[in-house]
Amino acid sequence: MYQISQFSKISGLTVKALRYYDEQGILKPSYRDRNTLYRYYDENDLKKAQLIGFLRSLDFSILEIKEVLEMVKNEVDLTSILREKIANIEENILREKELINNISGYLSPDVTKTENQTYKITLEDIPTTLVASIRFWGKYSEIGEHIPLLYKAVQGNANGPAINCYYDEECVEQADMELCLPTKKQIAVNTINCKYLPAVKAVCTTHYGSYERLHIAYKALFDYVNKHGITVIAPFREIYEKSPGMIFKGNPENYVTKILFPYKIL
Repeated sequence: MYQISQFSKISGLTVKALRYYDEQGILKPSYRDRNTLYRYYDENDLKKAQLIGFLRSLDFSILEIKEVLEMVKNEVDLTSILREKIANIEENILREKELINNISGYLSPDVTKTENQTYKITLEDIPTTLVASIRFWGKYSEIGEHIPLLYKAVQGNANGPAINCYYDEECVEQADMELCLPTKKQIAVNTINCKYLPAVKAVCTTHYGSYERLHIAYKALFDYVNKHGITVIAPFREIYEKSPGMIFKGNPENYVTKILFPYKIL
């Protein structure tokens, strides 16, 4: 048996850390003297301490370590946990990269130009449009994943830029959307719906620049309809007149997006 000071030396964990792990129920000493309350550790405790030190070196949290100690019985179990940790790290890296891209977009020298953009509001008659479409529930960032499927189905019959219909009037985490591609003729593909978008009267404006700042255009539209007492109805439409390519995204500041708010005729 080893006293806590001795165990600290051979395990590489500080006395303060050992006391903390004891309090957290992660590494309790095998024996505690009832009179002195001194902690004593054995060889099994040493193996556990070495695993804890290893996991801490890999940036496992206390909660993660506690769960690993409960789950891991052998090397195979530990390997499985480490692979899962790698997958979690890779997922976090992707999220961090996306965050960096979003922040970088706001650092662009064209941000001020976009924020000061004057939005011309028009009332337009939008004609009936034959489209191939995919309706789905998902995140707004998933829209681009469905565009190649539509172009593959339509092939050479595309008849205008892609349109996205938003059936939720508010911003939601999992949105009800329908991505559409105007087509010259009916498309017979099982995974694709072919339909007519109905003719509507709509309040419209055009946004020039990154999608991250589309909210500015939406504000301009809502300001207009609220001022004029116009009752708008879903689905709202976004027409991607100039958008990312199938392979290269290009410069987001060159994107052109027309936004339509269909409205009721009173």
